[in-house]
Amino acid sequence: MEETIRRNIPRDLFLHLLAVVTLYWSAVSFVTLLWQQINYYFPDVLNNYYSYMGFAGPIRFAVSSLIIVFPVFILVSWYLNKIYRREAVVRESKIRKWLIYLTLFIASLVIIGDLIGTINMLLGGEITARFILKALSVLVVAGFVFGYYLDDVRRETPTKSAKYFAWVTGVLVLIVIIASFFIVGSPATARLLQFDQQKVSDLQSIQYQIVNYWQRKQVLPASLSALNDSISGFKAPVDPQSSTSYEYFIDNKVNLSFELCATFNRASQSNATKMLYPVGSGISQNWDHASGRVCFPRTIDKQLYPPLTKPGA
Repeated sequence: MEETIRRNIPRDLFLHLLAVVTLYWSAVSFVTLLWQQINYYFPDVLNNYYSYMGFAGPIRFAVSSLIIVFPVFILVSWYLNKIYRREAVVRESKIRKWLIYLTLFIASLVIIGDLIGTINMLLGGEITARFILKALSVLVVAGFVFGYYLDDVRRETPTKSAKYFAWVTGVLVLIVIIASFFIVGSPATARLLQFDQQKVSDLQSIQYQIVNYWQRKQVLPASLSALNDSISGFKAPVDPQSSTSYEYFIDNKVNLSFELCATFNRASQSNATKMLYPVGSGISQNWDHASGRVCFPRTIDKQLYPPLTKPGA
């Protein structure tokens, strides 16, 4: 028996470590999804610059993690339970108990920290559904993990509830993953939104160069090609999707009014494109758009953007 235990120590260490790590990873990914969904459905009115890309990235990574890591956790846990039934000594090994009590310790700290943070934020006036749901999600997940493993470590044989635990957590994870696709959309939709984000970024860059052109030459550029500069290396970007030039029109040379146009795949998300430039910069920074061809009218404020050189200099 002693030789068997010694021979299986590396296997036991590997499997128990893998189970614990995948458990932590799955729990963090699950909470991340819940938090980002809360951010989406309960936006903070004090955060005017929270964009679609700000929560789409974390959601995609958390979904990817759960799709890969959570099944590994379930599979390893199932395999360990088979070993426990065949080799009872493995269930009583110090490796397993140390890792379980480490899990209980971490879950306890998370619960305590969550309760302290909740009280602290409440005292600071943060009494919103958004905050309460976030705090509750951490408390429920950590409490669920703590309660299950505290019960399991006390038993001499695998609990019969392990199968129900796997089914319940599996259904919950599946529901949260499916709900996430209603926010970030399909991979094809995500690709189209990335094109739209790049188009907005290109238009912002072009707008900056137009303002800079006016400040240096006191005239609006006749076309976007006039912005090309071999010294600085700037070249007017083109639509990454169609490889065609963006549209640029001068509305009023005296008032310095112009328009920049592009064709978008989807309507912009709320507040998703109001960024990069500070408020009060002299040009409207609203880049919200519908789907299809959209033009953004702009007017340069001569007082905020005075010429950098004197006329005739």
